[in-house]
Amino acid sequence: MARKKIQFETIRLKVPVKPEDLVGLKIGTVVYLDGVIYTAREGVYKKLLENGHPLPEGLTDLSNANFHCSPAASINADGSYNVGGVTATASFRFSHWMADWFKLSNAKLILGKGGMPVQDYLDLFVPVGAIYLTTVGYGTGALLGRGIKSVRQVYWLEELGNAQAMWVFEVENFGPFLVESDLDGNSLFEQHGKLINANLDKLYEGLKAPALSRFGETDDRKDELI
Repeated sequence: MARKKIQFETIRLKVPVKPEDLVGLKIGTVVYLDGVIYTAREGVYKKLLENGHPLPEGLTDLSNANFHCSPAASINADGSYNVGGVTATASFRFSHWMADWFKLSNAKLILGKGGMPVQDYLDLFVPVGAIYLTTVGYGTGALLGRGIKSVRQVYWLEELGNAQAMWVFEVENFGPFLVESDLDGNSLFEQHGKLINANLDKLYEGLKAPALSRFGETDDRKDELI
């Protein structure tokens, strides 16, 4: 019996995105980007938000898409850059910077891995009309690298290093990403997490008691594993 092929809604967004581009965007939609994006994570956030260094001039006119990632990049003999891939990093670690970052950068797209707490979406993203795009699975760094057409500029490379510097990329058909949060603060991961957890107890039904319970083995998911 032939399996039914699942069709995912797919769109391409031009960066910098306009507010109307994000209206009605549904969680789970596959997104590809064209235009200019930049990388910024804790090194950049500390430099600009905690140490008071200004944003690169003209950045907010070029882009409103901030990618939490670490580029695999090298410098060619002629001074140009070769970017083999871009590996997304977990965004939840940057929660305490995001409110100030939105004010400074006017970012509307945050790209990264794993999403952020739902409360961050409601408290920080929704008021400024921003959404979160997550990478699809692991090992997509090289795939994303194919969408990078050029490096427009690199800021603070010697000071912060490859992973923490701000890279400004010209991209085309850059993706795929999934819409993890929408303009109302709904979260793809949270919704599907609830569906999975609702049926998880059924997996334990009929199982024998843990053989090593005397050593602390348990099947109680409320217990913390150390």
